[in-house]
Amino acid sequence: MSATTEVQKMFMTETEELLLDMEDALLSLESDTENIELINQLFRAMHTIKGAAGIFNYNAIVDFTHPIETTIDRVRKNELKINSTLIALLLKCKDHTWALVNASVAEDELDLTSLMIQSQNILAKFNLSEPISPALPSCPQPFETQTISPERIDERYTDSGHWLISLDFKVDALRNGLDPLNFIRYLQQLGQVLEVICLSNRLPAFEVCDFESCFLSYRIVFSGDCSKEQIEAVFEFAQDDCDILILPSQKISESFQNLIDELNPSENQRLGEILLTIGAITERELTKSLNLQSGHIPECASKKLGEVLIANQLVDQPVVEQALKKQTQAREQAQTIRVDSNRLGQLINLVGELVTASAAMRVMVDKYHLLDANDQVSSVEHLVQEIRENALQLRMVQIGETFSRFRRVVRDVSNELGKQIELTIQGGESELDKIVVEKINDPLTHLVRNALDHGIELPEQRISKGKSPTGHLMLNAYHDSGHIVIEVTDDGAGLDPERIRRKAESLGVIEANQVLSHAEILRLAFEPGLSTKEKASNLSGRGVGMDVVKRNIEALRGSVELDSELGKGTKVTITLPLTLAIIDGFMVGAANENYVIPLNMVEECVELNQGEWHEQQKNYISLRGELMPFIRLTSFFNISQTNQHKRESLVVVRFGRSKAGIVVDKLFGEQQTVIKPLGKMFQHLKGLSGATILGTGDIALILDIQGLITEVSIGAKKHHHVAMIDD
Repeated sequence: MSATTEVQKMFMTETEELLLDMEDALLSLESDTENIELINQLFRAMHTIKGAAGIFNYNAIVDFTHPIETTIDRVRKNELKINSTLIALLLKCKDHTWALVNASVAEDELDLTSLMIQSQNILAKFNLSEPISPALPSCPQPFETQTISPERIDERYTDSGHWLISLDFKVDALRNGLDPLNFIRYLQQLGQVLEVICLSNRLPAFEVCDFESCFLSYRIVFSGDCSKEQIEAVFEFAQDDCDILILPSQKISESFQNLIDELNPSENQRLGEILLTIGAITERELTKSLNLQSGHIPECASKKLGEVLIANQLVDQPVVEQALKKQTQAREQAQTIRVDSNRLGQLINLVGELVTASAAMRVMVDKYHLLDANDQVSSVEHLVQEIRENALQLRMVQIGETFSRFRRVVRDVSNELGKQIELTIQGGESELDKIVVEKINDPLTHLVRNALDHGIELPEQRISKGKSPTGHLMLNAYHDSGHIVIEVTDDGAGLDPERIRRKAESLGVIEANQVLSHAEILRLAFEPGLSTKEKASNLSGRGVGMDVVKRNIEALRGSVELDSELGKGTKVTITLPLTLAIIDGFMVGAANENYVIPLNMVEECVELNQGEWHEQQKNYISLRGELMPFIRLTSFFNISQTNQHKRESLVVVRFGRSKAGIVVDKLFGEQQTVIKPLGKMFQHLKGLSGATILGTGDIALILDIQGLITEVSIGAKKHHHVAMIDD
């Protein structure tokens, strides 16, 4: 097994993107079978993968994708109709192509052999396991002397894919050992020679004819599934002794225009490169035209490349115009480049160090009262903040791509279970950190499978309940207070709180006489091993692994909530931070310790005199008539206070739909915060999500607001000696 080169990695990355585009197009075609843009997207994916694989000599990929490309091309030509069976086969082809790519790049001969056998079995389902070769005449017969144009091709032959090949052999062709008929015979290996016309207008009178000289010219009507470059290669050894012109039929020219529409050329890609990419011209034709343009022929030197190509009949004018239009569009679009995610990670880390260094500089200026440097430091801080925001934006991606991948999951699982399920996606344009997207994929997959398997009922069950036979699953995302909220909603059977309670009691999670609200009972579904599904399946059971889902989400400093109504459906709400690297924080003090609260969670701060607090029997505080739980940091972290502060402050925080108060001694204000993870030794500590280094070099702990709110809610029910505002 050879090491994977950078070029091969790029091939795999681009192939994966093309296959994902193909999957999206196939799933969309199920509801829009006549959408030509989606069909073109399928063709482009297979065509590009086949071409790229050919560059690397990955014949197993080429041999498999070529017949699939042919099938999709038949769909484009309305020779074949898209239906659910064909879509299912093409989805299988997509998966198999990716397997071939991995095996080919890894040079795993054993795996490739097995996959190639599978390729034949899959192709057999298309009836394309044997290549289709048209019957060819053994030798074309010359016809009467006449001329023929590309327009005449379309008049005489109604099928698409025809070429007119013009061959004007030079006088010394025979002396140099060329046999014109040999080239025509060889041409038949690429396709079908429909007609050969021999022109005799160059033949001199018999009395003055030199029979060792060649005066032959041919016009050949040719049809074949090949490119212009392949046709030109047939006459490679005759290029010095023959003027060769390969003209496309009108339908081929139209196909060139369609290929240009599908292209995504770079901003600086030239006209010749675009035409070369789609096969409208060959390397030889481009070189010849550039030489003419830069030569001493005045009529060519003053013309643009497109005009030279048209004047020499190398490409049709509509194709050139379409390419120029595409070139203009590409220049108007923003230029994008691929960047290794590891490099972005290194950049974010360096920006984090820059934030810390900037804070340290501010501390030094304030400490030594360097008033002359104050403006410069403020300017640096402003620039650092802008660099930080722009650096974080580089790693922000839309969640829509992750959502779209579940379309395939919904289709496959619903077919497997015999259910009718419709997926709706909203808020796909919402952005968050790429690392968060990658880590949320597994929990989302589990939740979606739960909804499909255990949530949404079978069609007959839904009808008996007065519901539509088609179940609905919705994935929704939106931004809220510096967080992203992801909702997974289904209109299925919903959760039965009584069954959840009985299960929890049997497992000893709760006491039989324990009083719980509806929300608290639903929250028990996240307890390990608590599933209300009577029969396990190979997909999921609502509750099985939900503790892992919750743990993975909380590891991202997020939270998950359940809301369900029996018989009507379930909604799972996930709240996540937009980024895991750098945040705007609000620093507070408790005793002699510093803590940072994510600024987007802070709603307000209220300062109260010590005399305005007194102990009550409940861990709640009334703020302007609103009752909320609260916690005192010094008590929660068991910090001894040497100096009793005369004044304390209440910081009101919100996470999702929950609010709580945090009692602190000091308010320091906003602080750019670089999040550093806690070591394994401290990961068990509740209420903390990380640490940061202050400009002074001291350490400040970052509060886990979601965890604190949970602890506050529990403490409000269990503890009896808690402070409360005196109304």
